[in-house]
Amino acid sequence: MTLLVIASGLLLWAGLTLLLSELRWFSRRPLSERLGPYVPGGMGTRGRVGLLSVDSFREAVGPLARGLGSQFSRLFGVSEDLDRRLTRIHSDLDVTEFRVRQIGWSLAGLGAGGLLAVAVRPPVALAMVFTLGGMLLAFLLLEQQVTAASDRWKRTIHLELPVTAEQIAMLLGSGYSLLAALDRVSRRGKGSISRDLRRVIGRVRQGVAEERALQEWAELADVGSVERFVSVLALNREASDLGRLIANEARSSRRDVQRELVEVIERRGQQVWIPVTVATLLPGAIFIGVPFTAALSDFLG
Repeated sequence: MTLLVIASGLLLWAGLTLLLSELRWFSRRPLSERLGPYVPGGMGTRGRVGLLSVDSFREAVGPLARGLGSQFSRLFGVSEDLDRRLTRIHSDLDVTEFRVRQIGWSLAGLGAGGLLAVAVRPPVALAMVFTLGGMLLAFLLLEQQVTAASDRWKRTIHLELPVTAEQIAMLLGSGYSLLAALDRVSRRGKGSISRDLRRVIGRVRQGVAEERALQEWAELADVGSVERFVSVLALNREASDLGRLIANEARSSRRDVQRELVEVIERRGQQVWIPVTVATLLPGAIFIGVPFTAALSDFLG
């Protein structure tokens, strides 16, 4: 009981310190840091981090969380880099913030598993399973959420590409330049490709060449149809009728989507027959097996 009271007091002290460090009256910043955002040139916009603040805790735990998170991800078969997946889905979190949150949830799962083990009082092996299983479950749950969001984004891009390619082809046919067509589609659209194209336009405005910005998008999207589409857009300075080439690529992408849809329909049609077959064969096997067993017993008896 004494150890529990001491541990509770330490946790309460640490929590109150972190909480109060965010309050202005408790942790007042110096005048130089308060005037920093207003200095010409934007110098000093980032203030000094307090020793016992949430930011200092994040900076201290961040490198350890990144290292442990990447090691566990590779251990469980996740080969794609987390930064690449977060950038693909336009997440507001960076790698450090996500890994710190992941480690926090893992510690919460560890604590929940420990409390369950203390409440149930199972054997030692089962208690270890509860404790470690809660931690791993929380870690893998967040990792799976990012992976699933990345896969959904890639699938959405694949489905939206035929319509987007046709729009770009029509704009090029009506006299737009390639950059102007991409900018118009990115501003007027609300889908996944529109958000990706806004990033491409932003990279071009930063001074990156159009071909390089589009190639970065293709590498980040990791979709075969997007890579083919970007390879067609790369012919902007060489082809005289780029709109027709893009329209042909849009038709090819649409045929790929239709082929995949037909495959899914056929696969689901075949899956329908599985319960029907089982429901038909099981009573038949019973009706055949009962007289056969009776005849065999008479023959042996």
